[in-house]
Amino acid sequence: MSDPIVVGVDGTGRSVSALVWASHEASLRESPLRIVHTLPRYEGDIPFFPPGRFEIAEARGHQIMDEAVSLAGEVNPDVQISTDLPMTTPAGAMIAESEQAQMIVLGAKGEDIGNVLLGSTVLQVVGHSPCPVVVVCHVTTGHHRVAVGTDGSPDSAAALAFAFHEAQLHGSQVMVISALGLPQGWPTHLLLPVPTDNEEVAARRQDVEKQIAALREQYPDVEVVLDVHRIAPLHSLVEASHRSDLLVLGSRGRGGFHGLAVGSVTHKMLHLTGCPVAVVRSAP
Repeated sequence: MSDPIVVGVDGTGRSVSALVWASHEASLRESPLRIVHTLPRYEGDIPFFPPGRFEIAEARGHQIMDEAVSLAGEVNPDVQISTDLPMTTPAGAMIAESEQAQMIVLGAKGEDIGNVLLGSTVLQVVGHSPCPVVVVCHVTTGHHRVAVGTDGSPDSAAALAFAFHEAQLHGSQVMVISALGLPQGWPTHLLLPVPTDNEEVAARRQDVEKQIAALREQYPDVEVVLDVHRIAPLHSLVEASHRSDLLVLGSRGRGGFHGLAVGSVTHKMLHLTGCPVAVVRSAP
């Protein structure tokens, strides 16, 4: 049996969107679906909540899980479903699950109690999960496009491989984005036209073609479009996210501080994206 697609649920709308997305993905991959909802923790004999509150949260947790299982079964009856209601921290639960998962799927926002979907939790899971993490905010369909950013880093190479596989599963086009950035000190507030350096753009296109050459051979039926321009990476990715059904990014790029678990561009895209975002880390 293949490793599962793991999704965190908490009963909110974004959680439901994540569940539906994960269920479809499990069906396409012919993989089991594992649904996780965390319960409040106890430390010794002292609960984190006043007397009676844990029992309420536990009952609510079982209700959320029952509803999630029912919905997932309706969406894709062929998918095998397992569940867990761990009494642990939300981030800890999902990071532990990530060790044996194909991917983790999370909604962008959630509740305060029993929640695996708060922004801080999402960042912890994205930053420490060894498997891809998909964050579902806005669900889009009909674009038939998977967008992926690359800067030549190991994580972006892993993102490219993930994007091509997703595109084949979904019968979608792959848009490979590589933004050269604006010239240093360029006065963006003046709205001046960006100078075009055709030689530099052409050289970058050649680099990108080398990066994806093996993937073109591995996935010959996947249509590939290159988007290589002198533009700010964040702007290019945001624009692409509104014209795609999935955006794939490496956890970290070439710049920034190596001690950070998530790169600055990826971090910002989790807040600005117009479609689900998959964050992929290269193998250690």
